[in-house]
Amino acid sequence: MQLCTIYKSSKKAETYLYVEKTDDFSKVPEQLMKLIGAPLLVMTLDLDRRNGLAQADLDKVKQELKENGYYLQLPPPQENLLDTFKKSQSASTGEA
Repeated sequence: MQLCTIYKSSKKAETYLYVEKTDDFSKVPEQLMKLIGAPLLVMTLDLDRRNGLAQADLDKVKQELKENGYYLQLPPPQENLLDTFKKSQSASTGEA
């Protein structure tokens, strides 16, 4: 059984910190803790009973927890709406 506890960053939107043990941030670099602010408890999971995670790669989470004692989940990159618009315009006019 591989348990992990997930915390939400109080400073950075859609940023989550996974640690091996509840309230044990001893393996998380101090600078990282300062960047994410006070961690807000989200949930504890048994990773061995999961087939996947919503926003993170399960195998990568397990590997990072084993190697580093924590995993940092960052928000997905935001879509560049200007680039998307330009591509749609090029496609509709037949330009490359």
